[in-house]
Amino acid sequence: MSETEEEKCLRGEIYDCHAPSFIARKARASAWCRAYNAVPYAQRDRRYAMLKELFGRVGTNVTVGDEFVCGFGDNIFIGDNVSVNLRCTFIDSNTITIGNGVLIAPGVQINTATHPVELAERLNPDWAPGSSAYFWRTRALPVVIEDGCWIGAGCILLGGVTIGRGSVIGAGSVVTRDVPPDCVAAGTPCRVIRRINGAA
Repeated sequence: MSETEEEKCLRGEIYDCHAPSFIARKARASAWCRAYNAVPYAQRDRRYAMLKELFGRVGTNVTVGDEFVCGFGDNIFIGDNVSVNLRCTFIDSNTITIGNGVLIAPGVQINTATHPVELAERLNPDWAPGSSAYFWRTRALPVVIEDGCWIGAGCILLGGVTIGRGSVIGAGSVVTRDVPPDCVAAGTPCRVIRRINGAA
């Protein structure tokens, strides 16, 4: 039995991001985002119900602010007591897993999609004008934000990173590698600045 493009994607391998199944999921998410962002913020019950319609998992007491954008939505898994503020973008080609008690400030980007660095590897040799193949090769890696984290405004989290339990990521940081638990980390690229007082 041949493997699907979804299986390749979730394993972090090169996959066809323009396969029909992905196009359909993107179209569904795009329509959902337009509808979700049109719902007044005060209608929290309606917004919460819509999150549960699209996301892979939504815990209790979860809010997502205005101008939210996602790639598929069904690869987003959120725990309890999570606040996602305004203008956040989650490109969930692979899974985005957010634990309990997480704060995500305005303008945060979580990007699971990526491409090979070497040009010869990045270009798709099967592409030709008018073909259904995409001209770049694409892969995607999961992102995990563990319980109790605070992701500061304007941060960018790249595919393959895990933010350890209780850590704080300073505003404007670009996270390119794992951040251990109970740390303050910031910068471009993001690096640990100090341990949080009271951490074991």
